[in-house]
Amino acid sequence: MSKKAIGYLAFFVVLTLAFFYFLFRGTDNWKAKLPTVSYVKPFSFTNQDGKTVDEDDLKGKVTVVEYFFTTCKGICPKLNTSLKKIYAEFKDEPDFLILAHTVQPEIDSVQRLRFYADSMKIDTKKWILVTGRKDSLYKAARSSYLLDDPANSVEKLEDQFLHTQFLALVDKSGNVRGGVYDALKKDEMEKLTKDIKGLLQEKVGPNGFVNSVFSNNPQ
Repeated sequence: MSKKAIGYLAFFVVLTLAFFYFLFRGTDNWKAKLPTVSYVKPFSFTNQDGKTVDEDDLKGKVTVVEYFFTTCKGICPKLNTSLKKIYAEFKDEPDFLILAHTVQPEIDSVQRLRFYADSMKIDTKKWILVTGRKDSLYKAARSSYLLDDPANSVEKLEDQFLHTQFLALVDKSGNVRGGVYDALKKDEMEKLTKDIKGLLQEKVGPNGFVNSVFSNNPQ
């Protein structure tokens, strides 16, 4: 290969490296990322204060999603005890949120959710409890957060009952990341803590995409 050809090749390599440097400068795109497994579909529920909560309230937030019911004596108290440790660590983070859906809306009214929140002594701006139509609540669990088998939706709605200790994690752009986390397993809660920290550090560009370069939202 001639010196001239070698010079052109070296120039091309330098130009390519410079392109990628400026493309990714100031972003986290060099880092390994949590996989995107789903994304948050539009929803509209009512919180413990009687106010509407929808998908826009999750924008710019790293959100942990849970499903529970206020009269539960088994999994739910253990689930929320585990979640309280997450809440205590991140409650002062402006971009952190917990979104708790009731699975028993026929019992868990707005007033009951308010009482339950007060009993847990939580800041309901950081840990929001919501109720709504049962079919909509269950659809979100299955199609957005992957916390239940979609095949269960074929049963009669009145016969359906979603009871799970699994949690979902949503990034600032509304992507569901990393799969599900078992709130009753210490190692998985430690991983959730680590993953929350990672997502809090991700930057969101003006177009709403993480890091402003690529979006891996499944369509």
